Amino acid sequence: MHEQIPFLSSEMTVLPEWIDYNGHLNMAYYNVLFDRGADEVFAEMGFGPDYAATCKMTTYTADFRLRYLREVHEGDKVRVGFQLLDTSDKSFHFCQWLIHADGWLSATGEGVGLHVDMSGPRVAPFPEDVTTKVTTMLEAHKAFPTPDFVGLPMGIRRATS
Repeated sequence: MHEQIPFLSSEMTVLPEWIDYNGHLNMAYYNVLFDRGADEVFAEMGFGPDYAATCKMTTYTADFRLRYLREVHEGDKVRVGFQLLDTSDKSFHFCQWLIHADGWLSATGEGVGLHVDMSGPRVAPFPEDVTTKVTTMLEAHKAFPTPDFVGLPMGIRRATS
């Protein structure tokens, strides 16, 4: 699976305080892991941790869909995969994978991020240097197939007879 993912974060550990009363990772912390994994790739896109402080610009999440596929538990090691799917001058569409250290898939995510001028705040175009980095990453990520979970509809499946 990893050969089909253009970016993989560093390894992260599921912390004890993230475990719910069912004995597995609480749903909110899947988002935390996806967000921490995104922070690493966002630095490569030009809007890393110092970007907000130095440029007074940042990113906001406009939409995010998460699919839970297999439970993770306290102490498990995971990594987040990331693929940039599309961009405009102010936004970007991406997908993510939460991958257990043993190689199995725990969850997937799909989202749209916005580039935001913090003085508004308002959605604003990427600066030229960020545009170059984002465009370069998009071209590299286009070499990978679009995952089959991207764009799936949401709803209740009904049995057909």
